[in-house]
Order: sequence, then structure tokens, then C-alpha cells
Amino acid sequence: MFSLRHRLTVVLGWKSVERQFHALSMSRATSVTASSALPNGGIEDRLLVRQLEPNLIRPGVLASGLFWERHRKGGYQTEQRVSTKELIVNGLKELRTEFALFQQEWKEKLESDPLVVFRPGEIDVVFGFESQTDLDQWVVTTDRDHGQGFSEAALERSPSGYGLFHGTLESRVPKDGRIKRAGYANIKSLRVRKSFKREAFYDWSQYNTLVLKVRGDGRSYLINLTAEGYYDILWNDIYHYVLYTRGGPHWQVAKIPFSKFFLASKGRVQDQQGPVPLNRITNVGFSVGSRGGHEGSFRLEFDFIGVEFDPSHQEEFAYEMYRQPKYIVAT
Repeated sequence: MFSLRHRLTVVLGWKSVERQFHALSMSRATSVTASSALPNGGIEDRLLVRQLEPNLIRPGVLASGLFWERHRKGGYQTEQRVSTKELIVNGLKELRTEFALFQQEWKEKLESDPLVVFRPGEIDVVFGFESQTDLDQWVVTTDRDHGQGFSEAALERSPSGYGLFHGTLESRVPKDGRIKRAGYANIKSLRVRKSFKREAFYDWSQYNTLVLKVRGDGRSYLINLTAEGYYDILWNDIYHYVLYTRGGPHWQVAKIPFSKFFLASKGRVQDQQGPVPLNRITNVGFSVGSRGGHEGSFRLEFDFIGVEFDPSHQEEFAYEMYRQPKYIVAT
């Protein structure tokens, strides 16, 4: 009976918790005297009241982890309250930018020719790092930003005029008894969009290889291709692959087929894998961590990030999936 009531409480929400809590208090009030006279009387009642207490149950938190995702950023979002007047002023300021994007959209649509968009063996640059405007299209995050560590990172222009992702990783955790591991830094491109705040996607379905010209420090970095889906269960779908860098002053050109990327969600590699949906790429990112004793400074310099169609690469998906009989699964 308790388990059923507890489940209904989580599904029905906060108001049902309060109704059941008050109903329980009224119904049990008449039997407090009799139950307290028993050796274990009142213990069961107190446990039941404690489980139904609103401050302890928090149906929204339980529901966000069990049934649906409340926020796209998994609880790391920052809410800023802005007055209506400021919203109107900011909206008027952005009109010029939005109309410029709208003009550029139609110009590309009228001038583009699908037959000459890409050529085999030719690299199409998606992200450049030549100006500060290009660097503003990226967001840098570390564990320090969320109060979960002490790492630092930044994306700046290097003395030679390229994009430099650098910082310091620390695996030391805050002494709050809540964080168990720390030490990471990440950069992520802003969500691609059309004019007037319309969401869009990178359509790379005509390409099969990701090309990067970088200059690293010998560390291994994780490449993240976000393919955010429509439903909340697909918000955190990210395809990963490792970028191995070599130290030294020389540049390296890394060509990674999209067939090598594997699917993960919230840092967990998924059992059910599949090819990257190249027509629904929303963000590109790079992560570095301090696990395995790799603390200290890091440095990754970017020249460009592009895509290429390699006719010699015929592989569609690198990982073989096995279909098990239904009676074997979960046994």
C-alpha cells in the first residue's frame, strides 16, 4: 500500500503530496494515543509521514530523473530575470542583426548551386579562428563555473593569430561532501540558427570526414558532435571520438571519418549505437579531463575545423551491433 501511494505521489505532483499529507495527518490524529501505547506504535506512522513530506519528496526532481527532462542543460542552466522594458529595448536592438541574417539567408538560397557545393577531396571550412568574432561563437565551461572544482580555461587568440584553447586542470574537489570527481574543461559552439531566433542544423550529409588543423600538447581531447533531437530524451545525445595530439611546434591535420563516432548520453556510452545523423548537427565541442593523473596546464591551438567528402572511404558505421533474442536480454 505504501509503495503504491508513493508512486502515485510522484506521478500526480506536488498538490497531491500536500493533499495526501494533510489527509494522512487528519486520519491518523485520532489513533495517535492508541498507537503510541504500543511498543512499536507510531514508528510506522512517522516513517509514512516522513516519506510524504513535500520537502523530502520533491516530485519535480524525481520526475526529471525518471520520466522526463525538465531542462535542456540538465540543471546547469542559469535563469536571469529581465524586466519587460529591458526585453523590449534588447529586442529592438537585435532587429538590425536579425534582418541582416534574413537577407543573407535569401542570398545564399538564390545563389547556391547544389552541384558545386562540394567536391571530392576538397575541405569546406565550417569554423575559422581568425578574428574575435569567430571566437565569440564558442562558449567555454569548466567545473569551477558550477562550483564543482577549481579548473580554469579560456579561448583566446594566440600570438600567432589562431584560436587557443588553454587553461589548467585540477582534480581537487570542493569539501562539501557532494562532489566526488572534478577536473574538466570544455568548449562548445553556439547553436546554429536562422534569423529571428529560428533554430537550424548543420547539414553535413554530403560529407563523410571531419577535418581539423590543430597544434596540441600531447594530450588526448574528446570531440563532441551534438545531435539534439526533438524529444526531451534526445536532448543530450552526443557523438564522441578521441582527438590524439602530438606535442611540439608543428601543426597536424586530423581527418576523422564520421563513421568512427559513437553515441553517448550524459557521459554514458549507449548500448544501441548508430551512424551520426549528419543532417541534424547542432553543436561542435571539445573536452579535456584530468582523470588518470593528467592534471596541470593544457594547450590546444586551432587553425580551422572543416568537413570533407573522401571518395576512398566507403565505411558507413564502424561498430558492429548484435541483435540478441528477446528472452536473453535483461536476464
